[in-house]
Amino acid sequence: MGRVFLTIIVPLLLPTALFVLWRVLAGKQINVPAAWIWLAVAGLVLASLTLVLVSVDFGEPKGGQYVPPHVSDGNVVPGHIEAGPAPGPQR
Repeated sequence: MGRVFLTIIVPLLLPTALFVLWRVLAGKQINVPAAWIWLAVAGLVLASLTLVLVSVDFGEPKGGQYVPPHVSDGNVVPGHIEAGPAPGPQR
């Protein structure tokens, strides 16, 4: 979580925070029209929805044994999943 905060959230929010701090220290009022607030909220909702939908796997559970790519009779056989029960964790 710390790495995500430092590499994603801080770079996104730091310019805005510095701008607001500069406006406050300069004694100037921050005028934000209502349309920009609605656009920001809509953007956050859409970004959150996208992150949730991308992380969800809509396919069927993938069971079976993964066979990595290999060379057979001079031909490259791509990696694939052979049907069957997935192996359990090895100890």
